[in-house]
Amino acid sequence: MKRRIILPVLVLAASAAAWWFLAGREPGGNGALRLYGNVDIREVELAPRVPGLLAEVRVDEGDPVRTGDVLAVLDDTPYRNALARAEAERDAARANLAKQHAGYRSEEVAQARARVAQVEAQADNAARVALRRQELYRDGAIAAQDYEDAVAERDALAAELEAARKALRLQVTGYRAEDVQAAEANLRAAEAAVAAAATDLADTVLSAPSAGTVLSRVREPGAMIAAGSTVLVVSLDHPVWVRAYVPEARLGLVHPGLAVEVTTDSRPDAPYAGRVGFISPVAEFTPKSVETEALRTDLVYRLRIVVEDADDGLRQGMPVTVTLPSGGADAPAAPAAPDAPDARP
Repeated sequence: MKRRIILPVLVLAASAAAWWFLAGREPGGNGALRLYGNVDIREVELAPRVPGLLAEVRVDEGDPVRTGDVLAVLDDTPYRNALARAEAERDAARANLAKQHAGYRSEEVAQARARVAQVEAQADNAARVALRRQELYRDGAIAAQDYEDAVAERDALAAELEAARKALRLQVTGYRAEDVQAAEANLRAAEAAVAAAATDLADTVLSAPSAGTVLSRVREPGAMIAAGSTVLVVSLDHPVWVRAYVPEARLGLVHPGLAVEVTTDSRPDAPYAGRVGFISPVAEFTPKSVETEALRTDLVYRLRIVVEDADDGLRQGMPVTVTLPSGGADAPAAPAAPDAPDARP
């Protein structure tokens, strides 16, 4: 009697174990592991780095765009004027530096030499006059004031001669090294101002960073746009990812580079090829939008799966099924065990 009871119990237990194993594997017809996730497509909010009047928006919602297409344009008149002013200031700084390197003109040097010769002649004459008046003063032929006037004139012309000679040396030597360095620094600052003005002018044009589709047209022509204010939202065609989750117990079956298949409910017989590109190092609870209530408390790891042949059939947020090869077919081979030592004597 006991044997009749035990046998059905064993059969039921074996069936339950088999069901638990197969359910845990989520077979896809060949024992492959199935994961569930959603399509994740990159979006770009296009905004100018400079403020201005929005002059033109060339695309509308739903329009496809290619890399480099001009999508919107700000009024660039103020920025063209700023660039012209910066270029003029750069040219002035460049001319000033050229003057510093070239030194004084030959005409200026010749004028300084002539001035030295003129003052030398005057100083020599004043020295002779002072000497004669000194003799006359000793003889009492002139007053002391006449002699003192001659001496003052001689000393004044001697000082003027020294100043003229120093001016000549300055003309011949050229500008000081510090003046040249200051002129070079001014030129670099002016060139940087030109580059900044050119960058501001280029930033008045909004271009598509990659091929995609316009999702939103946020602003219209005529609006004043602040720097960083979104004008258009573009959904990029590539890359297209799938965000999926693998249970902790199945984590060993997945590795970066593993080839997988991605299927949608609308095209179950036309899978997309993909590869595992990223495995999160941090465990988390299963998102409610992915699994049933019974599995929401299980720890899972987030995967990023890169879809290699994505097309318009994959849309942002679309639920998909990811099928992994049975047992992680593409997993790296485990290193071979070392040979056992030779036990022969």
